[in-house]
Parts: sequence; C-alpha cells; structure tokens
Amino acid sequence: MSITALIVDDEELAREELKYLLDTTGSVDVLAEGKNGVEAVDLIRTHHPDVVFLDVQMPGLDGFAVLRKLLELGERDHLPQIIFATAFDQYAVRAFDVNAIDYLLKPFDRDRVLQAVERARLRLQEAGQSGESRSVPADLRVDTLLKLIEQHQAPKPHSGKIVLQAASRLLLIDQKDICFASIDDGVISVVTPTIEGQSKCRTLEELFDLLDPSVFWRAHRSYLVNINHIREVVPWFKSSYQLRMTDKKQTEIPVSRAQTRRLRELFNL
Repeated sequence: MSITALIVDDEELAREELKYLLDTTGSVDVLAEGKNGVEAVDLIRTHHPDVVFLDVQMPGLDGFAVLRKLLELGERDHLPQIIFATAFDQYAVRAFDVNAIDYLLKPFDRDRVLQAVERARLRLQEAGQSGESRSVPADLRVDTLLKLIEQHQAPKPHSGKIVLQAASRLLLIDQKDICFASIDDGVISVVTPTIEGQSKCRTLEELFDLLDPSVFWRAHRSYLVNINHIREVVPWFKSSYQLRMTDKKQTEIPVSRAQTRRLRELFNL
C-alpha cells in the first residue's frame, strides 16, 4: 500500500535527510515540502496527504499550533496521520507515547523512520476497513501533550559525576572531563582525555539526560560530544563536517546532515 506524505521542517537539511529516508522505502510518495507552520496548513488543505511529518519546533506557527489551526478551520474529520519530528529529550518524548501520537527523534534513524511509516500504514488500513476517520482524535490530546512536555522540559539537576566501568573498576568522572560518548551494538563507550570506559546506560538518550544540555550535543545519532572538547572542525565531503576531539587518539566524529545547522550556530561558521 503506497501512502502520500508531506514534510514540514524549517531546517532544509532535516527535510532533505527525511525525504531521502522516505524515498528508500519505495512506498511513500512525498507530495510537497514546507518550511514553516503557515505553509503546513496550506499544504495539508491543498494536498490532503495520508501522513504529515511535522517539525515541532518552528518559528511562528509551531507543529502543535498547526494542528490547532487545522481544527479551528473545521478539518477534524480530514486530518492526516501526524508524525512529529522533535529533538526533545527522552522524558518529554514519553508525552507523545502516552498520548498515542507518533514521533521521530532528531537526528533521524532509518529503522525508526520505517517503523513510523509502517505504523501510519497500519492505522490507515484499519481506518479504511472500519470506515472511520483516518486520523487519531488529536484535538483531545494536544493540550495534555503540551502540558506534559512543559513539565518535562523544566530544569532538572544534573549530577556532577558519571560512573564508568573500566576493566573491573567502577570510576567516577566529572562531566566536564568527558570528551564524547558513542554507541556501537548497544554498548555505550565514554572517552575522556585520559581514560575510556563503558556506561551502564542503555541508550545515548538515557546518558544525555544525566548530562548538562548546555555543554553536551548530539552531533550524530551514534555520538554525544562535549563542545568544550572539540579541538577542530574539519570540513568534509559534500559540505559536511567532522569534529576532531581532544582525546589521545584525536578521534574524528561525523556531524549528521540534520545537525550541520546547529554546528554552524555553535561556532558561527
């Protein structure tokens, strides 16, 4: 079953990356792209897509305001499936889970995009068989969703120490000493200028929640970096970048296409 879709995101690189991932499915027809909430409303009413991939954080009319605007315009019975794109942390994301609203975390992961597409496809099929509206009752959930996200975005204390396992030892290290963390086959490695160990956290999101978000940055889906330990920004293939870190190996870490804009903002590139 082929489905039609719109992509709305104020970051061009994020739109390009998501479009590329959707094209690889071979079953999603992207009808149009928009860069802000006003365009999103117009595109949805014009194209009536099956699914909209909608950025939460956009200037002016954000993703939630787009949904409210459509409801105000009497589009409740014609709402497409909404899949929010967000950089919210894992706790705020739980608000999406409990409200049965699908989401994608930035930077995008191909397997997670495919999963979201299949969920939307299944909902569309079920709605078609029952003759019901193809959308979830979003108007009943948006206010609750916003309240939960606001609660989870409240400032949280961040521990000054992180526990690492190195060989048979459990080491306490200061956050400021962490150069970067990476995940490979479900194992999270944490590197400082002098030592390397493993975290007991199950995901990078879980580790990130323990760290200071003003210092640590998810430069790539497989890497968290301490911006104070970036030694050099290295221009790379097709306007991409790598980060050379301050650890002993001077590790080079890729910056995902979706995070290139954030890199330029951080260092005024």
